[in-house]
Amino acid sequence: MFNTNIYITRRNELTTKFTSGKVLLLGNIENPINFEHNTYPFRQDSSFLYYIGIKSPRLAAVLDIDLGETVLFGDEMTIDEIVWMGQQQTLTEKAALSGIHKVLPFEQLFDYLKKGGKNSIHYLPPYQSHNKLLLGKLLNCPVEQFQPSIALIQAVAAQRSIKSAEEIIELEKAVDVAVDMHRLAIQMTKPGLYEYQISNAMQHFAQDQGMSFSYPPIITKRGEILHNHMQFHQVHEGDLLLNDSGVETSLGYASDLTRSFPVGRRFTSLQEEIYQIVLHAFKSAERLLTVGARFKDIHLKACEALVEGLIQVGFMKGNVQDAVANHAHALFFQCGLGHLIGLDVHDMEDLGEQYVGYTETEPKDTKTFGLKSLRLGKQLEAGNALTVEPGIYLIPELTQLWEQQNLHRDFVNYDFLKKHLKFGGIRIEDNYIIQENGARRMGKYLEREVNEIYQLKDNAPN
Repeated sequence: MFNTNIYITRRNELTTKFTSGKVLLLGNIENPINFEHNTYPFRQDSSFLYYIGIKSPRLAAVLDIDLGETVLFGDEMTIDEIVWMGQQQTLTEKAALSGIHKVLPFEQLFDYLKKGGKNSIHYLPPYQSHNKLLLGKLLNCPVEQFQPSIALIQAVAAQRSIKSAEEIIELEKAVDVAVDMHRLAIQMTKPGLYEYQISNAMQHFAQDQGMSFSYPPIITKRGEILHNHMQFHQVHEGDLLLNDSGVETSLGYASDLTRSFPVGRRFTSLQEEIYQIVLHAFKSAERLLTVGARFKDIHLKACEALVEGLIQVGFMKGNVQDAVANHAHALFFQCGLGHLIGLDVHDMEDLGEQYVGYTETEPKDTKTFGLKSLRLGKQLEAGNALTVEPGIYLIPELTQLWEQQNLHRDFVNYDFLKKHLKFGGIRIEDNYIIQENGARRMGKYLEREVNEIYQLKDNAPN
């Protein structure tokens, strides 16, 4: 946990946004894999971590604005639990580290919330099934009629979006370990290996550093599948491997890096051409990161850089600005340029992208292919932590569909494109913190130039 005063200050800042009522923060539970006592690895709710800091399951906290107190609801270990798990730090001791001095049994949460009525309770959107059922009982309300507090969502999103000095330290710890993990993957990858062998080695490395994957890693030679978690392919000379993976610190802060590299010692000529296009778009976006810049505009500038390169190679044609304005580039770049990062790898996604990545005056485009997958579009502020991750992906099924629908023939060279539909995909991704005078890439530098990747390959241990 952080210093006690950090959690007290965070809660005090949050409660100043309300004049009355109770802010309810629900922790997560352990979820069973196939029977009650065989559970998935426990991960605490990120907003609960931010304001309370305790990683134990089955907890709830109430910030009572009217009484000016914070109450933690949970249960101390029973003697049976001590027998099986050993005596651990008590819940009262954990609460004290968070600056909370009132701890009540979990079952008293119901009676405590009844005081003032359910309309006085401010709560966030639940995503765990258990918490949906729990809220239904607490509010005496069916799930489909939940009305999470918009004011609370906005207050939490605004507060968590600005990273403090201690948070940036944690984020950089996560980046540093991920950088070494990615270098390991680049150097160990060679023809004949299986994707899962690379993934296993990375997981082993992360755990040796006291960290774990911050999300299921994407380690694949089928990089055109954007969230491809299958890792059963054997890789061969001439294949391109895409590695999108990051780690999470013990306090829950995440990194999210991507590198694309040859399985053998060198890219093919087309792979290197496409890689340079993506790298140019990456650098174009990197230069534009600054306070006040609208991330949606940076995304579109990166798209223009991608189109410029795709025209030179022969995949696209026509005017660059017109192609992007008509969203023809989305055949090759279907997703967004980046997202906020923090306690969640897609920070605060459970609160809703409209509240986290956009504003009321500039809402998210939820219909346009490509833009609807842009998680961040608003103006950047000092303290924002985010990713930049342009890519080019040749998806055979999407290409076939667009050609059948006669889409964007003024911009897409389908005859040339169809000769290269087995190409796959390339993505490059780093993590940044926005500062008053621009932006800074967080953590250690991870090789991204073609010659740097080749040097890593050449210096790989036998």
